[in-house]
Amino acid sequence: EVQLVQSGGGLVQPGGSLRLSCAASGFTFGSYDMSWVRQAPGKRPEWVSAINSGGDTTYYADSVKGRFTISRDNAKNTLYLQMNSLKPEDSAVYYCATDFTGLRIRRPSIYEYDYWGQGTQVTVSS
Repeated sequence: EVQLVQSGGGLVQPGGSLRLSCAASGFTFGSYDMSWVRQAPGKRPEWVSAINSGGDTTYYADSVKGRFTISRDNAKNTLYLQMNSLKPEDSAVYYCATDFTGLRIRRPSIYEYDYWGQGTQVTVSS
């Protein structure tokens, strides 16, 4: 059974940092690209970042470029999202997701992926 179990997140002040983790099981993690997407109340879902299977190629939405860093540890079957210089507009539920075809890694909605995590709330507020 494929599982993506997320951890991290929480409440942070503007300018602060958080790290999200996504532990994968039930599939060969190191063979597949991974993505992060987010959903804020009343807003359309937004693709945030993606990383290729080997971890040497990364992609970012313009809204987070230079502030967020996606990475992975294939030995630990874990995906990360380091978020720095957080802004109130970054507040959302964040999901890790994977698309086994590799063709949809920049899609905004979790329903366009094959599997996704349970989501974790990130709130940026003073």
